[in-house]
Amino acid sequence: MKKILIILLLSTVCMSCKEEKKTNGKLNIVTTTTMITDLVKNIGGDHINLQGLMGSGVDPHLYKASEGDVAKLSNADIIFYNGLHLEGKLVEVFEKMKNKKTIAISDALDKSTLIGSEYFASNYDPHIWFDINYWKQATEFVVKTLSEAIPEQKTTFETNGNVYIEKLNALKNKLEQTISSLPNEQRILVTAHDAFNYFGKAFDFEVVGLQGLSTATEAGVKDVQKLSAFIIENKVKAIFVESSVPKRTIEALQAAVKSKGHEVTIGGTLYSDALGDAGTIEGTYIGMFEYNVNTIVNALK
Repeated sequence: MKKILIILLLSTVCMSCKEEKKTNGKLNIVTTTTMITDLVKNIGGDHINLQGLMGSGVDPHLYKASEGDVAKLSNADIIFYNGLHLEGKLVEVFEKMKNKKTIAISDALDKSTLIGSEYFASNYDPHIWFDINYWKQATEFVVKTLSEAIPEQKTTFETNGNVYIEKLNALKNKLEQTISSLPNEQRILVTAHDAFNYFGKAFDFEVVGLQGLSTATEAGVKDVQKLSAFIIENKVKAIFVESSVPKRTIEALQAAVKSKGHEVTIGGTLYSDALGDAGTIEGTYIGMFEYNVNTIVNALK
């Protein structure tokens, strides 16, 4: 009986949404992570109905679709997601959605250039947004996809895309200038999980995560002890919590270092798998990236 009521509810929701689409003449676009939502918003603007599934502080590795999400996905004309198994538990939902246009942002990239991993299901690091050049390619990919879906707005989408790419170029130049103030030997970034490898590759940081590429893997006592020894040996001044990962693992790491007669500070909270709160500077991709770099550099100096 409960299943029947849910089906009827979803049917009602979808019918009303479809009616709204006919009224305003806009396509319904659904996005998964906050980074993708921000990107598509910058390109589509007021010419699309945009709904993001995940909010600030949400871990996409462990995210499960709610009944409300199923309604949004069922009514979507286009679904943008990261791919590379980032949204592991949502992939099954996508696979069951025949006749829906699901677009993986990672399809914009040459897989041979991605960071591989023998321990992760996709064999690629999915945290591609931490390479600004990749995000520029993702921008062009979204422009192309939306232009094909709404050809009458192609010029608008292309203009928006060009403007956003200019902003990304300016961001990269600004971050390079900020990072240049940090000596190479101090560019060691220790975080809760391996979300920052593309950042490290792009900006010449050695990146070490306590957990693996996915937060679904747990850090053990041996991992903590091994990393604490690394911190002491390399005289790392600060380690970092992530907004979408419980801070207890980093606190345990700090305690392990202290038990060996050394001190390491927690340099702040970084945004890794999700942006900051909506309506804040950190709630945008550009604001998040600038905040992260300032936090890292200031703590490691």
